[in-house]
Amino acid sequence: MVRAARAWLGIDLGTQSVRVLAVTADGTVPAWGAAPLAGRRAGGRHEQDPEQWWEAVRAASRAALGPLDGVRIGGLAVCGTSGTVLLTDASGRPMSPALMYDDTRAARCAARVREAGWAVQDTWALPRALWLVEEYGGAGPGGARSAGDRLRLAHQPDLVLARLTGGPVPADSSHALKTGYDPEHEDWPHAALDRLGLPEDLLPAVVRPGTRLGEVCRAAADATGIPAGTPVIAGMTDGCAAQIASGALRPGSWNSVLGTTLVLKGASPVPVRDAAGVVYNHRAPDGGWLPGGASSVGAGVLTARFPGADAAAMDARAAAFEPSGAVAYPLVSAGERFPFLAPEATGLLLGEPADDADLWAALLQGVGLTERLCLDYLHQLGAPLDGPLAFTGGAARSAYWNQLRADILGRPVRVPEQPEPALGMAALAAYGTGAAPTLAEAAEGMVHIRTVLRPRPGRTALFAEPYARLVGELAARGWLPAPVAAHARARLHPDADRP
Repeated sequence: MVRAARAWLGIDLGTQSVRVLAVTADGTVPAWGAAPLAGRRAGGRHEQDPEQWWEAVRAASRAALGPLDGVRIGGLAVCGTSGTVLLTDASGRPMSPALMYDDTRAARCAARVREAGWAVQDTWALPRALWLVEEYGGAGPGGARSAGDRLRLAHQPDLVLARLTGGPVPADSSHALKTGYDPEHEDWPHAALDRLGLPEDLLPAVVRPGTRLGEVCRAAADATGIPAGTPVIAGMTDGCAAQIASGALRPGSWNSVLGTTLVLKGASPVPVRDAAGVVYNHRAPDGGWLPGGASSVGAGVLTARFPGADAAAMDARAAAFEPSGAVAYPLVSAGERFPFLAPEATGLLLGEPADDADLWAALLQGVGLTERLCLDYLHQLGAPLDGPLAFTGGAARSAYWNQLRADILGRPVRVPEQPEPALGMAALAAYGTGAAPTLAEAAEGMVHIRTVLRPRPGRTALFAEPYARLVGELAARGWLPAPVAAHARARLHPDADRP
């Protein structure tokens, strides 16, 4: 048995599993639990059964709480996948399947939204909300609804939070952002949404992350093992949760999450304005802003090109090719969202790699070059970049790739010990229950830095020519706007102000 004075629960509703972490104020994880999730994929379809989320939360929570003896749970918060939505009735009962963040069937709805003047991407939840209303506006998946049973739009955590508290709760502004919520005015743009055909009573009430939503009810306590009366705190998206778990919450700090794809999120005292809609801003729980963007470049290309490969062995071989004989823009799928918006973009490989190790090197370096372009784009927008940079995500397990990326970027990097979104939600729960005066202080108490990497002397200069070549090619194809390309080239000059 593990004994602890007090811990907070972070619940992460992922794509493939639900994870629950119990975390103390000093970052100790005395227990955790997980339960698998399954989905339905076919063509552009990617759905999950919302009821499965609750069953997985029940199993993962019991696994996490089982080893704890005498611990007091101070509170909990829940994160989910950004852009995943469903329809419910007024009581919170699902009336549609959940459309996952990468379900592409709402592309035609996204075009309608853009025609109406919204700078949205196909992956945002607002087009999916339109699609759901069109498909399920008359009946739920099990048959007809009563005429008086109005539909409600819900995000992934909303259903779980309703089960935990015993009734529907407001959505948090982080999950609502990509559904069209305006975090600056802290309201839905009702007139604009009405023009799109979304009825006003479809939209949930919204509160800031960190807001107390209620307490775990007796029925939920019996189902999950979480003590009745445990405070329930409004959470954030999984990307923001990972940012909290990296400790990148002071202005100018950034977290680069490299998994299947690449996501950069930072902290700023003011929103980072981007007319192109590439960079968007979450409202931080305690008043600041969390700007960021998501690229379609990432480690998923390695799995696609080299299925079953020994990544550590390939990393060792790739070290002989710095820089590679080829330059890659390693898109995992067609279309790019950050550092430029180009639905027609495809992966690039400029030049001929000498062998598989050289190709592996080109793909690793291509992600690093894209990461550099993302930071240059943020610099052009005026985003503060003078704070520490953290690396998280599954690819951060590769020590070689971490050092390579630090070399390409030419800046020091921190690698946290436990960069899980669930830990970020535990920190948010601690802040929301008053255990820390700011979210940054709550996170800094829980986040342990495993490694600090510094760029190796002379290595950054080796990648200047491949970077310039990639920027030139992206601009020549019309994907990267000319002013962005010019700014990136100017930043290659030794006297350019960095970071």
